[in-house]
Amino acid sequence: MATTPVRDRSTIMVLNGPNLNLLGRRQPEIYGTDTLADIEKLVAVTAAPHGLTTDCRQSNHEGQLIDWVHEAREHHAAVIINPAGYSHTSVALRDALATCDGLPIVEVHISNIHQREAFRHHSYVSALANGVIAGCGVQGYAFAVERVAALLASTKAQA
Repeated sequence: MATTPVRDRSTIMVLNGPNLNLLGRRQPEIYGTDTLADIEKLVAVTAAPHGLTTDCRQSNHEGQLIDWVHEAREHHAAVIINPAGYSHTSVALRDALATCDGLPIVEVHISNIHQREAFRHHSYVSALANGVIAGCGVQGYAFAVERVAALLASTKAQA
């Protein structure tokens, strides 16, 4: 007999896509000098006052990100995702996020993708997200945690 997975209503999955492991060293004129470790600390500190924790992961591999989305839909309260280059190319990642029935999803981009090359102006993820934050630097991740916290509080209030 199959068991129903238990969703942790207090942990946010924070997913970062390709090349974000190089933050702080790669194109600091676009992405700044903060590292991925700095972002992980920022989201944890921002989540704590809301009684939330974060589960931060990064991969350069599309399939790994998809597997983590599948895990999040079963076990996490929400997803914050910076799909990076996969924003503009991955229908498969979009389809995985579409399976997250009712799970809050917030998309984050450190740079303003709408001020960059034309191919970056479209994201397959945006249509599924409860919010899209772009161009706010790493502070966008803190904004995303705040938005997720508000969405989760609203869901609890309605229950």
